[in-house]
Amino acid sequence: MWWGSAIEAPDPGRSARFYADLLGWPIVHEEPGTAIVGPADGVFLVFQEVAGYQPPVWPPIEGHQRAMQHLDFQVGDLDEAVAEAVALGATLASHQPQDHVRVLLDPAGHPFCLCLDEG
Repeated sequence: MWWGSAIEAPDPGRSARFYADLLGWPIVHEEPGTAIVGPADGVFLVFQEVAGYQPPVWPPIEGHQRAMQHLDFQVGDLDEAVAEAVALGATLASHQPQDHVRVLLDPAGHPFCLCLDEG
C-alpha cells in the first residue's frame, strides 16, 4: 500500500499549511521537523525539515538543484486556481511550457502544476 510522499522543506509547518489550504485537507500530524497533510481516506504529503535546504530551480539550470519530482493538481478553472494558489503564497513560474498547465512554486520553492481538466 502506498502511504504518501515525503518532501524536504526548510519549514515543514509552513509547507503543510500551504498545501492544506490549497487542497482543503487537514494537517493530520505536526511535530518539530515534520508535518503531515492528507484527507481522512487518502494519501498523505509528509514535509520533513532538512538542514541546508536548497530549493529547486525551474526551469532546470545546469549546476543548480533540480526538482526531483513535482505535484500535479487537476483544476476546473485555471485562472481561478492560479489566483488562489498565489494568494496562499505560491509564485507563478516565469517559464510556462504548456497552455493548459501552469507551473507555480510553493513557498519553499518546489514546483507544482495546476492542470486544466479538459474533460
